[in-house]
Amino acid sequence: MYKELSSGIKISITRSISTSFETYLASIGWDEERFSMEDFIASWQTYFQENAAWIEKIPSETLMSAEFHEEMAQKIDEVIAKILNEEPTEQQVETIEALQKELGTNYSYDCKAEAAYIEQLLKEKQK
Repeated sequence: MYKELSSGIKISITRSISTSFETYLASIGWDEERFSMEDFIASWQTYFQENAAWIEKIPSETLMSAEFHEEMAQKIDEVIAKILNEEPTEQQVETIEALQKELGTNYSYDCKAEAAYIEQLLKEKQK
């Protein structure tokens, strides 16, 4: 069912998952101990209901289908894995290390999205 959707809708779904996942993680300070898949899913549902035009382009019978829900769960897992496995850029590492030296902090980060969060956090502390 998911495979039958247009590429534009699939891209929009992926983007909504990515955006809401990164927003959710920022809201919990990227703290693994506070992570809850149920809370993330609730956050994503709120996000796409309020912000995503793609939801209106999918037939209601598809949206209600158990098969579609299984495919969406798989897609969510794929998107999360991709986010968590993307290495920070050299620029991010350089910027974060310089800011940490200046501010005397020692935040760790494992992926590009977390590095973006840490970099923003440090820039706010710098102000």
